[in-house]
Amino acid sequence: MDSCSNEYSAMLERVNSGPYFGPKSGAIVTAVEGNAAWGELEIRADTRNPMGVVHGGALFTLADTVAGTAAFTTGRTCVTLDSSMQFLSAARGEKIFCLAKPKKIGRTILVYDITITDSEERLVATGIFTFYATGTYSSPQKA
Repeated sequence: MDSCSNEYSAMLERVNSGPYFGPKSGAIVTAVEGNAAWGELEIRADTRNPMGVVHGGALFTLADTVAGTAAFTTGRTCVTLDSSMQFLSAARGEKIFCLAKPKKIGRTILVYDITITDSEERLVATGIFTFYATGTYSSPQKA
């Protein structure tokens, strides 16, 4: 997935730019559709641990960024309440990819399943992210 509807363009611009941790870490949200989101992270020297494999924190950052963006598609501002990841294999190739799909969208609690794959389409990690809705999300207006 490498595109999104126009209604989500401002959201992606906000998530992928500015002084925020996600984009500064290389985590980029590439598409939003419905209540799901996709993203990617280029595997670089600074995303690896001393053993030469992608650091679990880099995988977690990508997953939290993508799942959080997916949660915003519900029209609510959310914070991560809980998360769990299972690291299944070391990533290979030049990029890793993340998909966040809703498992439950409640009034105040939102739960997302994430999958992370590598450039060879191997499953690298899975996880569950739970968000607490704190208010209404307002997309930034263009000047």
